[in-house]
Amino acid sequence: MAGLSFAQAQNSATIEGTTPLGPETQYRTWSIGVNAGLLNQGNIFGFNQDGFTSLQHNVGYSAYIKKQLSPSFGIKAQYLGGKVGGVNPDALAGTVSEFETNVPWSGALSGEWTMANTNWRFFNSIVKPYAAIGLGALNFETTTTVDGNASTAAAQTKIYVPVDFGFKFAIAKGVNLDLGYQLNWANQDFDGKPAGQYKNDLFSYAHAGVEFALGNSSKPALNNSNPVATLVNDYNAKYDDLKAERDILMAANEALKSQMDMLNQELQDDDGDGVANKFDKCPNTPSGVKVDGSGCPLPEMKNETKVIEKIVVTEEDRKVVDEAIKNLEFDLSKSTIRASSFPSLNRVASLLIEKNFSLKLAGHTDNTGSMQINMRLSKERAEAVKAYLVSKGANASRIEATGYGPNQPIATNATAEGRQANRRVEFTLY
Repeated sequence: MAGLSFAQAQNSATIEGTTPLGPETQYRTWSIGVNAGLLNQGNIFGFNQDGFTSLQHNVGYSAYIKKQLSPSFGIKAQYLGGKVGGVNPDALAGTVSEFETNVPWSGALSGEWTMANTNWRFFNSIVKPYAAIGLGALNFETTTTVDGNASTAAAQTKIYVPVDFGFKFAIAKGVNLDLGYQLNWANQDFDGKPAGQYKNDLFSYAHAGVEFALGNSSKPALNNSNPVATLVNDYNAKYDDLKAERDILMAANEALKSQMDMLNQELQDDDGDGVANKFDKCPNTPSGVKVDGSGCPLPEMKNETKVIEKIVVTEEDRKVVDEAIKNLEFDLSKSTIRASSFPSLNRVASLLIEKNFSLKLAGHTDNTGSMQINMRLSKERAEAVKAYLVSKGANASRIEATGYGPNQPIATNATAEGRQANRRVEFTLY
Protein backbone atom coordinates (compact mmCIF):
# COMPACT_ATOMS: atom_id res chain seq x y z
CA MET A 1 0.00 0.00 0.00
CA ALA A 2 2.90 2.36 0.72
CA GLY A 3 4.22 1.87 -2.81
CA LEU A 4 0.79 2.57 -4.28
CA SER A 5 0.46 5.80 -2.31
CA PHE A 6 3.85 7.03 -3.57
CA ALA A 7 2.96 6.21 -7.17
CA GLN A 8 -0.36 8.06 -6.86
CA ALA A 9 1.36 11.11 -5.38
CA GLN A 10 3.87 11.17 -8.23
CA ASN A 11 1.08 10.73 -10.78
CA SER A 12 -0.83 13.65 -9.29
CA ALA A 13 2.24 15.87 -9.48
CA THR A 14 2.74 15.24 -13.18
CA ILE A 15 -0.81 15.83 -14.45
CA GLU A 16 -1.86 18.69 -12.18
CA GLY A 17 -3.53 21.55 -14.04
CA THR A 18 -3.48 19.79 -17.44
CA THR A 19 -6.30 18.72 -19.74
CA PRO A 20 -6.59 15.99 -22.40
CA LEU A 21 -5.20 17.22 -25.73
CA GLY A 22 -4.34 20.49 -23.95
CA PRO A 23 -1.93 23.07 -25.45
CA GLU A 24 1.83 22.93 -24.96
CA THR A 25 1.62 26.01 -22.70
CA GLN A 26 0.24 23.81 -19.90
CA TYR A 27 3.66 22.13 -19.56
CA ARG A 28 7.36 22.75 -19.19
CA THR A 29 8.90 21.53 -22.45
CA TRP A 30 12.60 22.43 -22.07
CA SER A 31 15.04 20.50 -19.88
CA ILE A 32 18.77 20.20 -19.28
CA GLY A 33 20.82 17.21 -18.18
CA VAL A 34 24.32 16.63 -16.83
CA ASN A 35 25.98 13.28 -16.26
CA ALA A 36 29.31 11.53 -15.86
CA GLY A 37 30.50 7.96 -16.27
CA LEU A 38 32.98 5.56 -17.87
CA LEU A 39 34.26 5.57 -21.46
CA ASN A 40 35.44 2.24 -22.93
CA GLN A 41 36.62 0.88 -26.22
CA GLY A 42 34.02 -1.68 -27.33
CA ASN A 43 31.05 -2.39 -25.08
CA ILE A 44 29.64 -4.62 -22.35
CA PHE A 45 28.20 -6.93 -24.98
CA GLY A 46 31.65 -7.87 -26.32
CA PHE A 47 31.19 -7.07 -30.01
CA ASN A 48 33.11 -4.66 -32.25
CA GLN A 49 36.19 -4.56 -29.93
CA ASP A 50 38.60 -5.03 -32.85
CA GLY A 51 41.06 -6.95 -30.66
CA PHE A 52 41.25 -4.40 -27.82
CA THR A 53 39.82 -6.80 -25.28
CA SER A 54 41.79 -5.47 -22.30
CA LEU A 55 39.57 -2.51 -21.49
CA GLN A 56 40.73 0.71 -19.90
CA HIS A 57 38.05 2.58 -17.92
CA ASN A 58 38.30 6.34 -18.35
CA VAL A 59 36.12 9.15 -17.05
CA GLY A 60 33.66 10.74 -19.45
CA TYR A 61 31.30 13.66 -19.02
CA SER A 62 28.28 14.91 -20.90
CA ALA A 63 25.60 17.61 -20.89
CA TYR A 64 22.54 18.19 -23.03
CA ILE A 65 19.56 20.45 -23.58
CA LYS A 66 16.29 18.95 -24.76
CA LYS A 67 13.03 20.22 -26.26
CA GLN A 68 10.09 17.91 -25.58
CA LEU A 69 7.75 17.87 -28.60
CA SER A 70 5.26 15.39 -27.13
CA PRO A 71 5.03 13.34 -23.92
CA SER A 72 6.94 10.52 -25.59
CA PHE A 73 9.34 12.27 -28.00
CA GLY A 74 11.92 15.04 -27.73
CA ILE A 75 14.95 16.45 -29.58
CA LYS A 76 18.19 16.91 -27.60
CA ALA A 77 21.55 18.51 -28.37
CA GLN A 78 24.33 16.67 -26.52
CA TYR A 79 27.95 17.42 -25.67
CA LEU A 80 30.30 14.52 -24.82
CA GLY A 81 33.97 14.60 -23.84
CA GLY A 82 36.68 12.49 -22.17
CA LYS A 83 39.30 9.89 -23.05
CA VAL A 84 39.03 6.38 -24.53
CA GLY A 85 41.77 3.74 -24.42
CA GLY A 86 42.30 0.06 -25.17
CA VAL A 87 44.97 -2.71 -25.17
CA ASN A 88 45.28 -5.61 -27.61
CA PRO A 89 47.14 -8.34 -25.68
CA ASP A 90 47.40 -10.49 -28.80
CA ALA A 91 48.80 -7.83 -31.14
CA LEU A 92 51.34 -9.06 -33.69
CA ALA A 93 54.63 -7.34 -34.33
CA GLY A 94 54.23 -4.22 -36.39
CA THR A 95 50.58 -3.74 -35.40
CA VAL A 96 48.88 -1.44 -32.91
CA SER A 97 49.00 -2.98 -29.46
CA GLU A 98 47.59 -0.05 -27.50
CA PHE A 99 45.80 3.25 -28.19
CA GLU A 100 44.53 6.27 -26.30
CA THR A 101 42.10 8.72 -27.91
CA ASN A 102 41.42 12.09 -26.38
CA VAL A 103 37.96 13.52 -27.13
CA PRO A 104 37.97 17.23 -26.23
CA TRP A 105 34.46 17.66 -27.54
CA SER A 106 31.66 16.20 -29.58
CA GLY A 107 28.21 17.47 -30.45
CA ALA A 108 25.21 15.47 -31.61
CA LEU A 109 21.51 16.04 -32.28
CA SER A 110 19.32 13.07 -31.24
CA GLY A 111 15.70 12.06 -31.11
CA GLU A 112 14.71 10.56 -27.74
CA TRP A 113 11.67 8.31 -27.11
CA THR A 114 10.25 7.83 -23.60
CA MET A 115 8.50 4.46 -23.70
CA ALA A 116 6.64 4.94 -20.39
CA ASN A 117 4.66 7.82 -21.93
CA THR A 118 3.47 5.79 -24.91
CA ASN A 119 2.16 2.75 -23.03
CA TRP A 120 -1.02 3.09 -20.93
CA ARG A 121 0.13 0.23 -18.69
CA PHE A 122 2.83 2.44 -17.18
CA PHE A 123 0.22 5.12 -16.32
CA ASN A 124 2.82 7.78 -15.53
CA SER A 125 5.05 5.35 -13.64
CA ILE A 126 8.09 6.49 -11.74
CA VAL A 127 10.45 4.32 -13.86
CA LYS A 128 10.67 5.54 -17.47
CA PRO A 129 12.67 3.50 -20.00
CA TYR A 130 13.98 5.53 -22.94
CA ALA A 131 15.98 5.18 -26.15
CA ALA A 132 17.64 7.72 -28.47
CA ILE A 133 19.55 7.84 -31.74
CA GLY A 134 21.29 10.76 -33.39
CA LEU A 135 24.03 12.12 -35.62
CA GLY A 136 26.90 14.40 -34.71
CA ALA A 137 30.49 15.56 -35.07
CA LEU A 138 33.32 14.00 -33.00
CA ASN A 139 36.68 15.75 -32.48
CA PHE A 140 39.48 13.40 -31.42
CA GLU A 141 43.26 12.97 -31.26
CA THR A 142 44.66 9.40 -31.17
CA THR A 143 47.98 8.14 -29.80
CA THR A 144 48.94 4.60 -30.82
CA THR A 145 51.69 2.23 -29.65
CA VAL A 146 53.40 -0.13 -32.14
CA ASP A 147 56.25 -2.38 -30.92
CA GLY A 148 56.66 -0.17 -27.88
CA ASN A 149 56.84 3.08 -29.85
CA ALA A 150 54.10 5.69 -29.38
CA SER A 151 52.97 8.17 -32.03
CA THR A 152 50.19 10.73 -32.11
CA ALA A 153 48.10 11.49 -35.17
CA ALA A 154 46.82 14.96 -35.95
CA ALA A 155 43.46 15.89 -34.41
CA GLN A 156 40.50 15.44 -36.69
CA THR A 157 36.73 15.86 -36.64
CA LYS A 158 34.50 13.11 -38.02
CA ILE A 159 30.83 12.21 -38.12
CA TYR A 160 29.62 9.74 -35.50
CA VAL A 161 26.32 8.10 -34.52
CA PRO A 162 25.32 7.95 -30.83
CA VAL A 163 22.69 5.44 -29.66
CA ASP A 164 21.35 5.74 -26.08
CA PHE A 165 19.13 3.58 -23.93
CA GLY A 166 18.44 3.53 -20.21
CA PHE A 167 16.03 4.46 -17.48
CA LYS A 168 14.90 7.73 -15.95
CA PHE A 169 13.44 7.80 -12.45
CA ALA A 170 11.04 10.61 -11.48
CA ILE A 171 12.46 11.62 -8.10
CA ALA A 172 10.67 14.99 -7.82
CA LYS A 173 8.35 17.20 -9.84
CA GLY A 174 10.32 18.02 -13.00
CA VAL A 175 13.47 16.18 -11.82
CA ASN A 176 14.62 12.80 -13.18
CA LEU A 177 17.53 10.57 -12.20
CA ASP A 178 19.14 9.35 -15.47
CA LEU A 179 20.93 5.97 -15.68
CA GLY A 180 21.98 5.22 -19.24
CA TYR A 181 24.31 3.45 -21.63
CA GLN A 182 25.46 5.02 -24.90
CA LEU A 183 27.08 3.29 -27.89
CA ASN A 184 28.97 5.54 -30.32
CA TRP A 185 29.89 4.45 -33.84
CA ALA A 186 32.92 6.53 -34.92
CA ASN A 187 35.24 6.81 -37.91
CA GLN A 188 37.72 3.94 -38.35
CA ASP A 189 40.63 6.26 -37.43
CA PHE A 190 39.29 6.58 -33.87
CA ASP A 191 41.46 3.72 -32.46
CA GLY A 192 44.39 4.43 -34.82
CA LYS A 193 44.19 0.94 -36.30
CA PRO A 194 43.69 1.28 -40.05
CA ALA A 195 41.80 -1.32 -42.07
CA GLY A 196 40.50 -3.02 -38.92
CA GLN A 197 38.07 -5.89 -38.79
CA TYR A 198 35.07 -3.53 -38.58
CA LYS A 199 34.00 -0.75 -40.87
CA ASN A 200 33.55 1.65 -37.92
CA ASP A 201 35.08 1.86 -34.48
CA LEU A 202 32.80 1.66 -31.46
CA PHE A 203 33.18 3.06 -27.97
CA SER A 204 30.69 3.09 -25.10
CA TYR A 205 29.69 5.50 -22.37
CA ALA A 206 27.97 4.20 -19.20
CA HIS A 207 26.70 7.16 -17.22
CA ALA A 208 24.55 8.48 -14.37
CA GLY A 209 23.16 12.00 -14.06
CA VAL A 210 20.25 14.27 -13.37
CA GLU A 211 17.73 15.90 -15.70
CA PHE A 212 15.97 19.16 -14.71
CA ALA A 213 12.85 20.64 -16.34
CA LEU A 214 13.17 24.38 -17.10
CA GLY A 215 10.45 27.00 -16.68
CA ASN A 216 7.58 27.68 -14.28
CA SER A 217 7.81 25.17 -11.43
CA SER A 218 4.01 25.21 -10.98
CA LYS A 219 3.62 23.45 -14.34
CA PRO A 220 4.32 19.73 -14.86
CA ALA A 221 7.09 18.60 -17.19
CA LEU A 222 5.86 17.27 -20.53
CA ASN A 223 8.44 14.46 -20.48
CA ASN A 224 6.90 13.20 -17.21
CA SER A 225 3.31 13.23 -18.49
CA ASN A 226 1.32 10.30 -19.84
CA PRO A 227 -1.69 11.34 -22.01
CA VAL A 228 -3.67 8.34 -20.78
CA ALA A 229 -3.12 9.37 -17.16
CA THR A 230 -4.27 12.91 -17.97
CA LEU A 231 -7.36 11.61 -19.77
CA VAL A 232 -8.32 9.30 -16.91
CA ASN A 233 -7.77 12.05 -14.35
CA ASP A 234 -10.00 14.43 -16.34
CA TYR A 235 -12.70 11.74 -16.67
CA ASN A 236 -12.63 11.01 -12.94
CA ALA A 237 -12.87 14.70 -12.04
CA LYS A 238 -15.85 15.25 -14.35
CA TYR A 239 -17.52 12.10 -13.05
CA ASP A 240 -17.12 13.32 -9.46
CA ASP A 241 -18.58 16.73 -10.40
CA LEU A 242 -21.59 15.15 -12.12
CA LYS A 243 -22.15 12.80 -9.19
CA ALA A 244 -22.08 15.73 -6.76
CA GLU A 245 -24.61 17.64 -8.91
CA ARG A 246 -26.84 14.58 -9.09
CA ASP A 247 -26.72 14.17 -5.30
CA ILE A 248 -27.73 17.82 -4.84
CA LEU A 249 -30.64 17.43 -7.27
CA MET A 250 -31.78 14.25 -5.56
CA ALA A 251 -31.70 15.99 -2.17
CA ALA A 252 -33.70 18.91 -3.59
CA ASN A 253 -36.26 16.51 -5.09
CA GLU A 254 -36.66 14.75 -1.75
CA ALA A 255 -37.20 18.10 -0.01
CA LEU A 256 -39.78 19.11 -2.63
CA LYS A 257 -41.58 15.78 -2.30
CA SER A 258 -41.68 16.24 1.47
CA GLN A 259 -43.21 19.71 1.08
CA MET A 260 -45.82 18.42 -1.36
CA ASP A 261 -46.74 15.59 0.99
CA MET A 262 -47.10 18.07 3.85
CA LEU A 263 -49.27 20.39 1.72
CA ASN A 264 -51.51 17.55 0.60
CA GLN A 265 -51.87 16.38 4.18
CA GLU A 266 -52.83 19.86 5.40
CA LEU A 267 -55.45 20.34 2.65
CA GLN A 268 -56.91 16.86 3.07
CA ASP A 269 -60.67 16.66 3.82
CA ASP A 270 -61.35 13.16 5.12
CA ASP A 271 -65.10 13.56 5.78
CA GLY A 272 -65.81 15.47 2.55
CA ASP A 273 -67.70 18.32 4.21
CA GLY A 274 -65.76 21.05 2.39
CA VAL A 275 -63.64 22.02 5.40
CA ALA A 276 -60.00 20.92 5.46
CA ASN A 277 -58.88 18.70 8.35
CA LYS A 278 -56.72 21.54 9.66
CA PHE A 279 -59.81 23.71 10.27
CA ASP A 280 -62.35 20.94 10.87
CA LYS A 281 -63.39 20.85 14.55
CA CYS A 282 -65.89 18.05 13.83
CA PRO A 283 -63.81 15.67 11.70
CA ASN A 284 -66.33 12.82 11.32
CA THR A 285 -69.39 14.66 10.00
CA PRO A 286 -71.76 12.27 8.12
CA SER A 287 -71.97 12.68 4.40
CA GLY A 288 -74.55 15.25 3.19
CA VAL A 289 -74.80 17.14 6.48
CA LYS A 290 -74.45 20.90 6.13
CA VAL A 291 -71.68 22.34 8.27
CA ASP A 292 -70.40 25.71 9.36
CA GLY A 293 -66.94 27.15 8.75
CA SER A 294 -65.43 25.03 11.51
CA GLY A 295 -66.78 21.81 9.96
CA CYS A 296 -69.52 21.25 12.59
CA PRO A 297 -73.17 20.52 11.64
CA LEU A 298 -75.49 23.55 11.38
CA PRO A 299 -78.67 23.64 13.54
CA GLU A 300 -81.63 22.10 11.79
CA MET A 301 -83.75 24.73 10.05
CA LYS A 302 -87.51 24.65 9.79
CA ASN A 303 -88.80 23.97 6.35
CA GLU A 304 -89.64 27.34 4.93
CA THR A 305 -90.24 28.29 1.40
CA LYS A 306 -88.78 31.57 0.38
CA VAL A 307 -89.27 32.68 -3.16
CA ILE A 308 -86.76 35.12 -4.51
CA GLU A 309 -87.56 36.27 -7.92
CA LYS A 310 -84.21 37.85 -8.65
CA ILE A 311 -80.95 38.43 -6.77
CA VAL A 312 -79.71 41.97 -7.35
CA VAL A 313 -76.34 43.18 -6.11
CA THR A 314 -76.60 46.91 -5.49
CA GLU A 315 -73.92 49.53 -5.37
CA GLU A 316 -74.31 49.69 -1.59
CA ASP A 317 -73.73 45.94 -1.40
CA ARG A 318 -70.51 46.31 -3.39
CA LYS A 319 -69.33 49.10 -1.08
CA VAL A 320 -69.75 46.77 1.91
CA VAL A 321 -67.63 44.14 0.17
CA ASP A 322 -65.02 46.65 -1.02
CA GLU A 323 -64.65 48.00 2.52
CA ALA A 324 -64.14 44.43 3.82
CA ILE A 325 -61.44 43.82 1.21
CA LYS A 326 -59.75 47.12 2.04
CA ASN A 327 -59.72 46.46 5.78
CA LEU A 328 -58.83 42.75 5.60
CA GLU A 329 -55.49 42.08 7.31
CA PHE A 330 -53.68 38.89 8.36
CA ASP A 331 -50.77 38.21 10.64
CA LEU A 332 -47.49 38.15 8.71
CA SER A 333 -47.15 34.95 6.62
CA LYS A 334 -50.12 33.41 8.49
CA SER A 335 -53.85 32.85 7.92
CA THR A 336 -54.86 34.44 11.24
CA ILE A 337 -57.28 37.38 10.65
CA ARG A 338 -56.48 40.49 12.66
CA ALA A 339 -59.18 41.89 14.95
CA SER A 340 -59.21 45.19 13.03
CA SER A 341 -60.85 43.33 10.12
CA PHE A 342 -63.78 41.93 12.12
CA PRO A 343 -66.26 44.92 11.90
CA SER A 344 -66.21 45.05 8.08
CA LEU A 345 -66.40 41.23 7.84
CA ASN A 346 -69.41 41.29 10.19
CA ARG A 347 -71.20 43.59 7.74
CA VAL A 348 -70.44 41.17 4.89
CA ALA A 349 -71.84 38.28 6.98
CA SER A 350 -75.03 40.27 7.68
CA LEU A 351 -75.36 41.04 3.97
CA LEU A 352 -75.04 37.34 3.05
CA ILE A 353 -77.66 36.36 5.65
CA GLU A 354 -80.06 39.16 4.76
CA LYS A 355 -80.01 38.81 0.99
CA ASN A 356 -79.00 35.13 0.71
CA PHE A 357 -76.12 36.05 -1.58
CA SER A 358 -73.50 33.55 -2.71
CA LEU A 359 -69.88 34.55 -2.22
CA LYS A 360 -66.67 33.44 -3.89
CA LEU A 361 -63.46 34.01 -1.91
CA ALA A 362 -60.22 33.94 -3.95
CA GLY A 363 -56.90 34.01 -2.06
CA HIS A 364 -53.80 35.41 -3.82
CA THR A 365 -50.13 35.98 -2.90
CA ASP A 366 -47.07 37.59 -4.44
CA ASN A 367 -44.26 35.42 -5.86
CA THR A 368 -42.04 35.58 -2.76
CA GLY A 369 -41.24 32.10 -1.47
CA SER A 370 -41.90 28.71 -3.03
CA MET A 371 -44.97 27.82 -5.10
CA GLN A 372 -46.06 25.19 -2.57
CA ILE A 373 -46.01 27.60 0.38
CA ASN A 374 -47.86 30.34 -1.55
CA MET A 375 -50.56 27.94 -2.75
CA ARG A 376 -51.10 26.73 0.81
CA LEU A 377 -51.16 30.24 2.32
CA SER A 378 -53.64 31.61 -0.25
CA LYS A 379 -55.97 28.65 0.31
CA GLU A 380 -55.72 28.90 4.11
CA ARG A 381 -56.52 32.64 4.11
CA ALA A 382 -59.58 32.16 1.92
CA GLU A 383 -60.69 29.30 4.18
CA ALA A 384 -60.12 31.48 7.28
CA VAL A 385 -62.41 34.22 5.90
CA LYS A 386 -65.06 31.61 5.04
CA ALA A 387 -64.82 30.13 8.55
CA TYR A 388 -65.28 33.56 10.13
CA LEU A 389 -68.32 34.46 8.00
CA VAL A 390 -69.91 31.07 8.70
CA SER A 391 -69.28 31.56 12.41
CA LYS A 392 -71.36 34.74 12.13
CA GLY A 393 -74.30 32.86 10.61
CA ALA A 394 -73.53 32.84 6.89
CA ASN A 395 -74.49 29.73 4.91
CA ALA A 396 -71.32 27.67 4.36
CA SER A 397 -72.80 26.01 1.26
CA ARG A 398 -73.03 29.42 -0.43
CA ILE A 399 -69.39 30.35 0.20
CA GLU A 400 -66.62 29.02 -2.03
CA ALA A 401 -63.02 29.41 -0.90
CA THR A 402 -60.18 28.93 -3.43
CA GLY A 403 -56.44 29.62 -3.30
CA TYR A 404 -54.56 30.70 -6.44
CA GLY A 405 -51.14 31.46 -4.94
CA PRO A 406 -49.06 33.82 -7.16
CA ASN A 407 -50.69 32.72 -10.41
CA GLN A 408 -53.08 35.70 -10.89
CA PRO A 409 -51.15 38.91 -10.08
CA ILE A 410 -52.81 42.29 -10.57
CA ALA A 411 -49.55 44.24 -10.35
CA THR A 412 -45.84 43.68 -10.90
CA ASN A 413 -43.93 41.63 -8.33
CA ALA A 414 -40.79 43.64 -9.04
CA THR A 415 -41.71 46.38 -6.52
CA ALA A 416 -42.83 46.37 -2.87
CA GLU A 417 -46.05 48.20 -3.82
CA GLY A 418 -46.83 45.66 -6.51
CA ARG A 419 -46.24 42.72 -4.19
CA GLN A 420 -48.47 44.34 -1.52
CA ALA A 421 -51.26 44.68 -4.09
CA ASN A 422 -50.91 41.03 -5.10
CA ARG A 423 -51.31 39.82 -1.47
CA ARG A 424 -55.13 39.89 -1.29
CA VAL A 425 -58.43 38.00 -0.84
CA GLU A 426 -61.05 38.89 -3.46
CA PHE A 427 -64.81 38.85 -2.61
CA THR A 428 -67.25 38.19 -5.46
CA LEU A 429 -71.00 38.45 -4.73
CA TYR A 430 -73.49 36.68 -6.95
